[in-house]
Amino acid sequence: MKMEEFALNVDPQLLSESEMNKIYKYLAVSPPDRPVLVYSDRPRCQISSTEYVVSRFQRIENRWGFNGTSDRIKFMVDRRIFVVGFGLYGAISGPHEYKTQIKIIHCGTNKTLAEHDTSFVCDGNSRPCRVCFKEPVEILPGITYIAAALIRGPDSYYGTKGLRRVSTNDSDVTFQFTYAAMNNNGTSVEDGQIPEIIYYTAAE
Repeated sequence: MKMEEFALNVDPQLLSESEMNKIYKYLAVSPPDRPVLVYSDRPRCQISSTEYVVSRFQRIENRWGFNGTSDRIKFMVDRRIFVVGFGLYGAISGPHEYKTQIKIIHCGTNKTLAEHDTSFVCDGNSRPCRVCFKEPVEILPGITYIAAALIRGPDSYYGTKGLRRVSTNDSDVTFQFTYAAMNNNGTSVEDGQIPEIIYYTAAE
């Protein structure tokens, strides 16, 4: 960004006078003499303004227990997206607050790309509850990822008649789901938790 662009486009009420001066100095001075800024200089990811949800189950049943391990499912997409969170089933016994830790893991490197410890409140309805990461997580096409949720609380609803391949016509994205072996609390392609992935597409 040039100094002129900053002056014309940034509302002066957004930053203090001291912050404005630091940024002007950063833009005016050439490396290696530039001051260090506390702000990120990485370009923001361009995402669409429409939120989408992919659902992988065709039926809902009662009583899914939790044993201290994460429910996990592998997924792959054919288009770049940004995952904002998961839909998780809540309690069959009525209103309850669950503690949960959600993750997205890169299968090839086993690196955790995003992790968030949070909670969600259900009302006893079988409709999945929305649980989100702090920031959208970039998902690239043709790469396998693991969606994981460690859920602490009473027995929940669960999905059955799962689909291996789900095409979402409204967002033009195809999801492929596969089994995540070991420590998955029983969740598979066919049945279990993590019925939904909530996402945005990349802006063209």
